[in-house]
Parts: sequence; structure tokens; C-alpha cells
Amino acid sequence: MSKFPLAVQAFGSRKTWLAGLAALGLSSLLAAGAQAGTVSIVTSFPKELTQAYKQAFEKANPGIKLEILNKSTVQGLAYVRELPLGQRPDVFWASAPDAFEVLSGQQLLENVSAQANKAVPEKVGNYPINDPQGLYLGQALAGYGLMWNTRYMAANKLPAPAQWADLIKPVYFGHAAMSAPSRSGTTHLTVETLLQGEGWDKGWHQLLQISGNSAAITERSFGVPDGVNNGQFGIGLVIDFFGLAGKYSGFPVEFIYPDVTAVVPANIALIKGSKNPEEARKFIAYSVSAEGQLLLLDPKISRLPVLPPAALGGKVPAGYPNPFEIAKKAKVRFDSDLSEARYNVVSSMFDQTITFRHKELKAATQAIHEATAALAKKPNAQGQALLKQARDLAFTPIVGSGLAGDKAFLALFTANKKDAAVAKQVTGLEDRWSSQARDNYARAKDFAEQARALAR
Repeated sequence: MSKFPLAVQAFGSRKTWLAGLAALGLSSLLAAGAQAGTVSIVTSFPKELTQAYKQAFEKANPGIKLEILNKSTVQGLAYVRELPLGQRPDVFWASAPDAFEVLSGQQLLENVSAQANKAVPEKVGNYPINDPQGLYLGQALAGYGLMWNTRYMAANKLPAPAQWADLIKPVYFGHAAMSAPSRSGTTHLTVETLLQGEGWDKGWHQLLQISGNSAAITERSFGVPDGVNNGQFGIGLVIDFFGLAGKYSGFPVEFIYPDVTAVVPANIALIKGSKNPEEARKFIAYSVSAEGQLLLLDPKISRLPVLPPAALGGKVPAGYPNPFEIAKKAKVRFDSDLSEARYNVVSSMFDQTITFRHKELKAATQAIHEATAALAKKPNAQGQALLKQARDLAFTPIVGSGLAGDKAFLALFTANKKDAAVAKQVTGLEDRWSSQARDNYARAKDFAEQARALAR
């Protein structure tokens, strides 16, 4: 079969074809040809979700194909920014609302308000589901919490956690896992939720203790739920759909939303300067339609729809989490502007003091736990003073709340790192943070060991 449209074939000879092409107009023919094109989607979502949408959408829209470009949120942002107009992918689809603020701020998105579903509520809690400017739509909702393997917990005689703060307890040492915010947009949201809920200094104090208790900081966010599902880890800090997918897919897993959580949208947007925008709009509209929303309820996906249960025809399973009810109880009113402003600082601090220094942080944490237990049995004032110094060294954030709120400091981390002076300054700071963290953990371990010795 000829690859040319039927209207072109009808002109017969090359000469008459060229004349007919002029008569029809080149632009209209190109537009006709584009209708059977490919929509490129940059997404951090797992294959279970993207394949379900690809199959359902292509079946409902013969002639339109979806091309899935799986990248982490950070990689996806860089990929979109680096491509010229006309060569960019069509759709950006991810969980991190601050990533869409970045794209919006850099004028890389087209208005998609015409593709919105009018049955979607304006807000979840106090958070807008769709961008008020119409540059991206909420496509699913998500909260943050803890998943655990019930068999692992029973075998290790561990109590089920209820709050983030539970994971700082000595009983959980070596049993938890999380990823790094620099490697995962969903982990960044989890970390930022904790920081916004507890405040910068207290939040980092908890994060450092939880990380010190953790068995691993995984390479990718899905390494945490996979490890909990298969019993490699007991507990994971995750975005809800990881825990819910494990539970509803039959793994021995439970999931809970702590009090300090938030419910925010996972978004979908049309990239400015993309190759196939009109067909991309069809996919965006499909993703927020009732048909598209019902795909989220697949046990392997287990995401929370932006459409309320009443708009889904009674097809939401009994007991399935209702994000609008969860949002009413959530203590965090997530601020995406704040998250965007300090995005790179949070990621860099976590890497320099936790990801790259995890071995040293774990060793200090273990020594602190052992000293705490020894001093509980045999109190010693000097030992308690040493233990306090150890805790302060190990669990105080490298950057305090004052500097973290300084606009000039934050701007340094959002400046163009291709500028040699900027890159040198940021690299210098990161090197100092890494060295200071290493020294702090070594001193903390030493003080804790001295404290323990005094309790003998």
C-alpha cells in the first residue's frame, strides 16, 4: 500500500501530483499526514502504568501511536530543555508538581485548559488540581507515607510504624530503606513533605536519623518498594502508589499515611515546540477522562484518580483510599513554590551528607544507639554530655534554616552551572559539606563510643 495519502495518489503522474499538491496546499497535506503520527511522552512512571495507557489509548485512537521515553524527573527536565523548538517530545507526565513549575517558569509549556475534564474538582484540600494558568493538568493524586512487609516485620518482631518519627527509634536500625531526592522526583516530594510538615531544622534532624537507621539509599525510587515487596527491606519511605500497588497486587505489604503528609497532583502537560501537539492534546484529554481515570484503579497501578468516586460510576473498589478525605486530615499544606525554590539545595544537601556518606552516618547512628542503651542501664552524667555532642554532630543539618531561606543562597543553586564561576562556587560548597559530614560522623561515633565506655 502506498505511503502517500489517498488524496495524493489520486493525482496519478508526478507532474499532476505536484500540480495537485500546489492546489491542495502543502500545509494541509502535512497536517493530514501528521494525524497518523506518534506522540512522544517523557515520563518517570513505571512500565505497568505507561503500557496500560498505551494499549488503551491506541485501541481507542487507531492511527495514533504513543512513544514512551522513560526518564527520571530530573533527567526528563534536562532532556526537554536541551532540545530545540520543533524537536521536543510532546508530553511531560510526572508526579512532581515543582517540576511543572520549573517548565512553566521557563516557558516550555502550552496551554491545555481546553483538554481539562470539567468533572474534576478545583482543589484537593487547599491545593489546586489543575494549574490556574492552564499550563498543566492534574492527572492523578498522590500522598506520601510508609510501606512495610508484614512477614518481614513478624519475623524480626518489629512493630508497625505509624509516623515518620517512629523510624528514628533504635528498634528499626537496619530495617528501612529510601531513595535520594536527586535520583527521584517522588522521593523529592516525600522529603519535601516531611521538611514542610516538621520545619527545616526539625525535618532534617529526622531525615538524618531515619537515613542513619536505613539499610540502604537506593539508586532509583522503585528500588525501595521492590525491596519491601520481596522482603529485602522491612520498611520503605514511598509515595503512596508504590505501597498501594504492592498491597493490591497481593504482596504481604501494608501502607499508611502519617499525619505529616500531603496530597498533591501528579501532572500532565503539553511541551511547547513539540512535534505532534494536536494528537498529544488528544492523549492529555484521554488521560483525565473517566475512561482514562479508571485505568488508575488497576491493582498493578493503584493510583488515586483526580475524578471523585461519584464521577467514576461506582467502580472504585471498597476500601480504596479516597484522596479528598485524606487531604482533609493531612497536616501539610504543600507549597510547590517553596519546593521549587530550594529543589537543588535539598537534593545537594541530601547527597553530600547522606547518599555519599551513608556508611559513615550508619556507623555513627549505630554507635549512638548502643551508647543510649548502655547509659539507660547505667546512667552517667559525663556519658550523657558526650552522647548529646554525638547526636548534635550527627543529626544537625549542614545548612540551617536561616541560610536555607536566603534568596541569594538559593539562587546560586538555580543559576546556570555552565557558568564556570557558578559551577566552581557550588562545587566548592558541596565539597565542604561532604568533608564536614564525614568529619562530623567520625567525631560523633568517637563521642558515642566514649559515652558507652563510661556506662560499663
